[in-house]
Amino acid sequence: MDTTADAGSGARAGRREWLGLAVLALPTLLLSLDLSVLYLALPHLSADLGATGTEQLWITDIYGFLIAGFLVTMGTLGDRVGRKRLLMIGGVAFAIASVLAAYSGSPEMLIASRALMGIAGATLMPSTLALISNMFTDPKQQGTAIGVWMACFMGGMALGPIVGGALLEAFWWGSVFLLAVPVMLALVVFGPALLPEYKDENAGKLDLVSVVLSLATILPVIYGLKELAKLEFGVVSFGAIVVGLIFGVVFVKRQNALEHPLLDMALFKNRTFTAAISITTAGGIMSGSYLLINLYLQVVEGLSPLQAALWLLPSAATTIVSVMMAPVIARKVRPGYAIAAGLVAVAIGYVLLTFVDGPGGLAIVVAGLVVSAAGAGPMGSLGTGLVFSSVPMEKMGSASSLSETGGEFGIAMGVATMGVIGTAVYRGQMDDVTVPAGVPVEAADAARESIAGAAAAAQSVPGEAGAALLSVARDAFSTSLNVTVTVSASLAVLLAIVAATVLRHAPATGAADGGDGGDAPAEAEAKEEAAVPAG
Repeated sequence: MDTTADAGSGARAGRREWLGLAVLALPTLLLSLDLSVLYLALPHLSADLGATGTEQLWITDIYGFLIAGFLVTMGTLGDRVGRKRLLMIGGVAFAIASVLAAYSGSPEMLIASRALMGIAGATLMPSTLALISNMFTDPKQQGTAIGVWMACFMGGMALGPIVGGALLEAFWWGSVFLLAVPVMLALVVFGPALLPEYKDENAGKLDLVSVVLSLATILPVIYGLKELAKLEFGVVSFGAIVVGLIFGVVFVKRQNALEHPLLDMALFKNRTFTAAISITTAGGIMSGSYLLINLYLQVVEGLSPLQAALWLLPSAATTIVSVMMAPVIARKVRPGYAIAAGLVAVAIGYVLLTFVDGPGGLAIVVAGLVVSAAGAGPMGSLGTGLVFSSVPMEKMGSASSLSETGGEFGIAMGVATMGVIGTAVYRGQMDDVTVPAGVPVEAADAARESIAGAAAAAQSVPGEAGAALLSVARDAFSTSLNVTVTVSASLAVLLAIVAATVLRHAPATGAADGGDGGDAPAEAEAKEEAAVPAG
């Protein structure tokens, strides 16, 4: 087993490891930023390339699809060929694909480039997280390092629209893709000297049939959930999910039969691992309400996408602080209880959002998001730490990829679920109101479909009738927002109960040092976990 990190020793990391963390933080920030930076650039590149509506959807979606689809494969591949080696290869590939995307001359070329970026991105995400476990074996330092990693990921998501807006003010649309080049150059230049190598010498060969089955499981399910989020309730959306689930059953059976599986299903026998993954996934579902919150800011409050992003900055900054503080709290408080307390705060924040009643609720939205963001940190950083502490070192790549895949599934399920609930409530509200006089039937029908349709229809109706139609639609949408955040708050309370009960055995990271705040070896947590029956 090739490692330079003295894995599992609990030795404190030095300057080299912390500099290495900075190198790992850059691609993490970039990958999450790239998930959101495209939305502002889409109108510009669509006009330039002449992209159709369908092509626009594939330009935005293919990146996330392939990241989700290849995470499990690439996480396990890193365990086999070396995590640093895979990270370097992925960094070079991502930079090349980004240049191709920036200078694409057709929608087809841009879609293909985004697909390559997604595959390359899947090599980077689990490798960065797994290498942290090699570099930081002291539980306290590892918690801080994971917090930094998570803060970069969350920060990138928040900064994407702002960075995209700034670049588009000064440059052409391809500039949003060229951000990757200096970041990946820094990774390739400094990574070899600062990052350790680690691979499992006993992992066996990669089973290509399992790779195909994993893709056949993940991609159709993600696609089906995204179609449901667009309110496409048809054979295609539900059929894709069913097909993915069928392949999933075949995949699991094959993994249980192989001597060297692509994914070790025995990981799920550890209740800490399973609970942490489940909470992360369900947390993604809960966050699906942000879809309606963004719509509220833009359609009900009338903000531009960039203005909406700026109003979301306070909650993003609070999330980063919360993520960084969570490992400090976990030195004195058991992580299960810290996660539970955070989820209660998340629920309180969502409850605040239920007081939004039409336009003029911007202050309430910002306050509710800040409160919920303050509680979100422990679920992210401590949940990831529990995943690490519950698996062997040689399985870290697989474990980190599973954690991230669970997050991808959770977000996709959340957008679909909350989108469906919100739309159903909105349409029900619109069916119960009287259409203002002077509004044509076509405009009224468009307004009943969605709040975006109502905004467009209102512009086509002159005078007070158009304003009245938009006012009715805004009130209906505010009611739908109230219902979805209530669902999210209820889910947060349920997850808090799960965290406080199922994860109550996991010790605080300072529990094994005699209470003096010294260094607790990583083995102390592993021993306590080993004393609990798997299930």
